[in-house]
Amino acid sequence: MSSPRVFIAGPASWNQLVVLDRLPDPVPHMQFAEDTWETVGGTSAGKALSFADAGVEAMLYALVGDDAAGRRVQQAMSAAGVSVRWGTSAQTERHLNLMTRAGERVSLYLASPSEQNGDVPQDVRVALGSAEVVVLDLASESSRLLPIAAEAGARVWVDVHDYDGVNEFHRPFLAGADAVFCNDDKLDDPVAFLRSRVDGGASFAVCTLGADGAVAVDADGAVIEVPAIPVEVVDTNGAGDAFFAGVLSARLGGASLAAALESGTRSASVVLGSKHLHPLLDAVLGA
Repeated sequence: MSSPRVFIAGPASWNQLVVLDRLPDPVPHMQFAEDTWETVGGTSAGKALSFADAGVEAMLYALVGDDAAGRRVQQAMSAAGVSVRWGTSAQTERHLNLMTRAGERVSLYLASPSEQNGDVPQDVRVALGSAEVVVLDLASESSRLLPIAAEAGARVWVDVHDYDGVNEFHRPFLAGADAVFCNDDKLDDPVAFLRSRVDGGASFAVCTLGADGAVAVDADGAVIEVPAIPVEVVDTNGAGDAFFAGVLSARLGGASLAAALESGTRSASVVLGSKHLHPLLDAVLGA
């Protein structure tokens, strides 16, 4: 395994997306889907696709099973030009995502990767330790890499998505992070949360606000806001991952935080126009 500039660990899955006119009510009933398709999913896969599109040398470490879903994920990511170190799982992660055109979503986990009980592979350790930035997404296997990243002195970036401020699983990821990303779905006061992460040792923290753009707090406590780029939205899956990758790609190029946030919004706008995690998959899986 070569030494990537960015090492990413976390989920890559095979998903079925179902678009509805509204999310189902919690009562027995029937609804008709407006559209449905199958595609690659997983927050880490989404980030890796955006890095590949940006020309950033990145390595994804993800788990798949020896099954039809796993082969589909592997083939799609390879065809899209993403460099991946695949780990072995008893089954491939699979989701059923119920969506609305407004971006509302209910994710049903149909299968999850098996727990890894052996030692972390040596080549994974080497790639992690040599990368300029290590991205550890929320997953059990990624949590095993946290102490390895700390021991290596790695610059760790984390994306805690819809963190509510109290969930215990997220806390180890937040503890050693140099950069923190989240969305505002469950935060009453996003800026206060971002300040808490900077006070806790992060260089900066960012919260995406959907159609309202994003807000960040830098190391000096300054608040930076950027608007979203208006686009015709086809599907919202992967937009946050593309934003994350756009920010990191720009920072690797020496951009200021404000300029990097603008890069993130451009990256997200590209993904919003595709029904896949990234338009790179349009030619692979069908637009």
